[in-house]
Amino acid sequence: MIVTFKSQATADVIYFGDVARRLMELIGKEPAEQGIVTVEQLPEAIARLKAAIAADRQAHRQLVQAIDPGIETPPEGGARPRVSLTQRALPLLAMLEESLAAGKPVVWGV
Repeated sequence: MIVTFKSQATADVIYFGDVARRLMELIGKEPAEQGIVTVEQLPEAIARLKAAIAADRQAHRQLVQAIDPGIETPPEGGARPRVSLTQRALPLLAMLEESLAAGKPVVWGV
């Protein structure tokens, strides 16, 4: 499933369903096929997403510090690099912030 977040203030932001559901939960929305973040709800959604990004960045820093930089670990058979929550959330965060500035809601599934 593909979920497209839309706002009259920005270009669309598209996610695979599992990622979109996780982001909906993070911004305080029930994962659903259709939804809206009203202009009044945008500040809280932005704050929640920023907090999740900060926690993800902190967890990444701790992981990097735990790894001995002097030891090389070969890539495992064709494994792809992990895409962090931060990388996935930043486009939605930008959309939420720009929508708030423009006074426009964010919707999906419509």
